[in-house]
Amino acid sequence: MMQQTRRILRPVINGFWTLPARGAASTTAPAPAKIEKTVNTVTILGRVGADPQLRGSQEHPVVTFSVATHTNYKYENGDWAQRTDWHRVVVFKPNLRDTVLEYLKKGQRTMVQGKITYGEITDQQGNQKTSTSIIADDVLFFRDSN
Repeated sequence: MMQQTRRILRPVINGFWTLPARGAASTTAPAPAKIEKTVNTVTILGRVGADPQLRGSQEHPVVTFSVATHTNYKYENGDWAQRTDWHRVVVFKPNLRDTVLEYLKKGQRTMVQGKITYGEITDQQGNQKTSTSIIADDVLFFRDSN
């Protein structure tokens, strides 16, 4: 039994098998010598900072909004403090984009699952700024019970 388990787990130990994603286009380029599995996943739970905004172009629309999360910590003297982090969320998926734009509102509690991405944005004066965003795969809405 143990030998059979080792044989099954060997690909997991030596590296994952790679399967093409559903709907992925085939390419004629040769496969790399070694394909390594990576993970880029982020989940945040917080409050929406402002109503979502529709941006981008007619051909490439995107909805953006911010989410605040916080961390509580205690100083040595016993005082408590809170640090707030702001996260920029972008939504490209058409149905999710429309739902977020219509129903998500400022101050609402939300959970966002997606992947983190880094890039550069050129402002109106031509200055380049670094950008960190979460590309949403799923957005969950919570209703406050007041």
